[in-house]
Amino acid sequence: MAGRIKDEDIAEVREKTRIDDVVASYVTLRNAGGGSMKGLCPFHDEKSASFHVTPSRGFYHCFGCGAGGDVINFVMEMDGLSFSETVERLAEKVGIQLRYEEGGPARPKGGPQRPRLVEAHKVTAQWYAEQLATPAALQARQFLDSRGFDAEAAAHFGVGFSPRGGEDLYRHLHQLGFTDDEVVTAGLVGRGRGLYDRFRGRLMWPIRDSSGDVIGFGARRIFDDDRIEAKYLNTPETPIYKKSQVLYGIDLARREIARSSQAVIVEGYTDVMACHLAGVKTAVATCGTAFGDDHARVVRRLLHDHDDFRGEVIFTFDGDEAGQKAALRAFEGDQVFAGQTYVAVEPTGMDPCDLRLKSGDAEVRELVARRVPLYRFVLANVVQRYDLDRADGRIDAMREAAKLVTAIRDRSKVDAFARELAGMLGIEPADVQRAVRTAASRGSAPADVAPRQAQADLPDPRDPRLYLEREVLKLVVQHPTSVRSTAGDVDGTDFTHGAYRALWAAVSAVGGLAAADAQWAARLRDGVEDERLKTLVSQLAVEPLRATEPDAAYVAQHVHRLRELTAQRRIAELKSKLQRTNPVEHAADYNRMFGELVALEQHRRGLREKALESQ
Repeated sequence: MAGRIKDEDIAEVREKTRIDDVVASYVTLRNAGGGSMKGLCPFHDEKSASFHVTPSRGFYHCFGCGAGGDVINFVMEMDGLSFSETVERLAEKVGIQLRYEEGGPARPKGGPQRPRLVEAHKVTAQWYAEQLATPAALQARQFLDSRGFDAEAAAHFGVGFSPRGGEDLYRHLHQLGFTDDEVVTAGLVGRGRGLYDRFRGRLMWPIRDSSGDVIGFGARRIFDDDRIEAKYLNTPETPIYKKSQVLYGIDLARREIARSSQAVIVEGYTDVMACHLAGVKTAVATCGTAFGDDHARVVRRLLHDHDDFRGEVIFTFDGDEAGQKAALRAFEGDQVFAGQTYVAVEPTGMDPCDLRLKSGDAEVRELVARRVPLYRFVLANVVQRYDLDRADGRIDAMREAAKLVTAIRDRSKVDAFARELAGMLGIEPADVQRAVRTAASRGSAPADVAPRQAQADLPDPRDPRLYLEREVLKLVVQHPTSVRSTAGDVDGTDFTHGAYRALWAAVSAVGGLAAADAQWAARLRDGVEDERLKTLVSQLAVEPLRATEPDAAYVAQHVHRLRELTAQRRIAELKSKLQRTNPVEHAADYNRMFGELVALEQHRRGLREKALESQ
């Protein structure tokens, strides 16, 4: 396995890659004088250009949202790639052969190189698109028309047709100089008794990566006498196509996902087409596999999903039993997103393509707008299986739903979910909370969720939902005098993880930040008895901050953002109470809570302004 890319090769990639050429493929740039160029920022919505690129220094910066860095940072953020993947892609474009530490090769020896595989897919996609206009593709065109897609839509998404002959594509690629090894490795041609086209007589969708390179295909059955009965076939695993990491439509959706902080996950190619044509331009779909952790990582990078309340992930599912099972799988994997996760299901069970065909573009947009929290959808599906008119039915529904609530890794949300479940069932919240505790103590939660998590269980240091809490506590441990004045209003409720709350309590127990001295970290560690908390103090004492030497602005930004999240949680809880309160029957309570909500909103805006001022 290849090791770390050599530093001198990374430096050469930065030096030889013109940042203005790369950025210009995503953003329209114009000269701004002084050797700078500017355009509309791809990372946030703006009407006047504040995104600047300085080619001579190889950097970009947005004076609106603060995004900035070099060409590697830009491609990572835009395309949702890791650092190594980005360096490798840029190296290919500028012709640099990368070297790796520990003697690892840049690419596997003996096989076709990525540029040849990508080129083979590029010319294949063009050829398939040309075949769609031939007489042999009449049935393919009729299928597209029946789904509401005209020739312009087909051209926009690059939809094509694979002839039924069996060797037509192979001969075409051979004439263009591609070797048998290249076309077989690419997954375009199969090898059995001879060489044959992998896809024959099917409607073809090119699958592109986030940079726009075609890396695979999805093929739909359209002829009744097709010997392969599977409705869809996909490119097999290849050096450039990994189905667990591929999202159809990501090349078209990436900019809008980054701009709007929203991603809509649909179930098929035609659903992606329908959504985009209807104006939902953040839609993507998996390719022949369920939405998994690798897909989530790609989406998170595009969402810039670093802390709570930043982005939305909206899943669309069919209303049938399979759709409900898919929602449950998404719920179990929901923890990977720091943003809010929703589900959009059309009441009659239609998918976005069918909905657009029957009711028009506006209804597709409305489907997404009517999204509901994923946890609420999942709990409601469990509850509706029982007869809630009977006392035993309500008890059985409570016990079953309680098992799901125990799966929530963010323990701060468990009580809120339990209260909402109580409202669905008409049962006292205390009874539901007891059922949740009982389910956890019996080990009903998934294996990776500890039953009745102890207060001091250590959090994952890479958990993006807890980034602000951890960064503030690192400041408290490493730079107590710097954070002393700003953190005066911070309290235990600002920390959602039990270990972080316990550590903040320990800070108070040893005299608070006012007592910090040269031996502060050691005294804090000695002041706790739980060995896990001692370990946490040690971790925070040596773990690097995002800023090498944090200044007052860095401290203020993180502390104010942390307190803003607390205000947002309180606002959400208060809004939930208001929704459950009848404004006529309980006018006094309703008006009091409404007043509190207004005050909290004002408090939250004040914290946001302070955080922005400190940037």
